[in-house]
Amino acid sequence: MKFRVIYIYIIFVVIAISLLIIVSKSSNNQSTRNETTGEISNKQMPADEIHKGLQNPVTPPPSKENVSESYKQEIMSLKNGIEKNPNDTAALKRYADLLVASHKPEESIPLYERILKKNTKRTDILFSLSFIYFNSRNFNKAEEETKKILSIDKNNIQAQYNMGAIEASSGNANEARLIWTKLIKEFPNSELAVMARESLSKLK
Repeated sequence: MKFRVIYIYIIFVVIAISLLIIVSKSSNNQSTRNETTGEISNKQMPADEIHKGLQNPVTPPPSKENVSESYKQEIMSLKNGIEKNPNDTAALKRYADLLVASHKPEESIPLYERILKKNTKRTDILFSLSFIYFNSRNFNKAEEETKKILSIDKNNIQAQYNMGAIEASSGNANEARLIWTKLIKEFPNSELAVMARESLSKLK
């Protein structure tokens, strides 16, 4: 199964953005509690327009109840290979990606971090970490990873869009509006500018 980074979050169904703001404020409080305890929630983000265009970098994932035997066998094979050759970053990433797809994102985090220790400018890895933190409602960590991407590539339009989504999900509608408006101005003909316009139209 082939994995690729297109966007960092799952494409969500459109619902009223006003409901998102109410939900996200409550979720942000839970995220703060998770940061304090070190827990990572596996709950999915609510379905809404804000997250349109944000896609899990690991696709397509099996369901929690249907992690296939081939997945399990490949995970075991990669795990054994990494133990023999811990410097194989391609295998590390593949292993981490499979863990995310198998609904074990918390186990993938240290693997991604091992890759970053060898190359701090791996934006694909930073996108994966940002997705994991965002999906667990840890918006502070998602923002931290996204800022790292922008420090490497300030014109990364996907990271810019994602910053707007993080702000909106944290209840910071004005900040999200500023980020998306700037994105539209700088990249008016891009696909993400279209998405930003749609998200802005739903922002209260």
